Amino acid sequence: MKNDPYNVLKIYASTTDKLESKLLYEYIVHSARERGLSGITVYRGIMGYGSSSKQISSSRFWELTDKLPVVIEVVDRTSILEEFYQFLEPELQKMPKGCLVTTEPVRIRLLKPGKT
Repeated sequence: MKNDPYNVLKIYASTTDKLESKLLYEYIVHSARERGLSGITVYRGIMGYGSSSKQISSSRFWELTDKLPVVIEVVDRTSILEEFYQFLEPELQKMPKGCLVTTEPVRIRLLKPGKT
């Protein structure tokens, strides 16, 4: 493996957030795939709130709720993630709802592709 630095890009939002009439997390996953990023994972939270939230969103088996926290996580080379974020930032800025985006360095211990 090359000694290129790797980062993780994390986007914290809500399952109901949208961009271009698509759910935010779907938009980001499809955009990442189109741009050749190595992989992406979306996690749905069971409880949470953000800085602009007026209430805590939670998932309980007796409640039906559409709005839950979501984390979109991408690990790739730092330069690739920076370019991807530069593409996403204007779209994220247009959203009426808030979100949080973080990056941090990661150390890849194993990157083993599966057989296709």
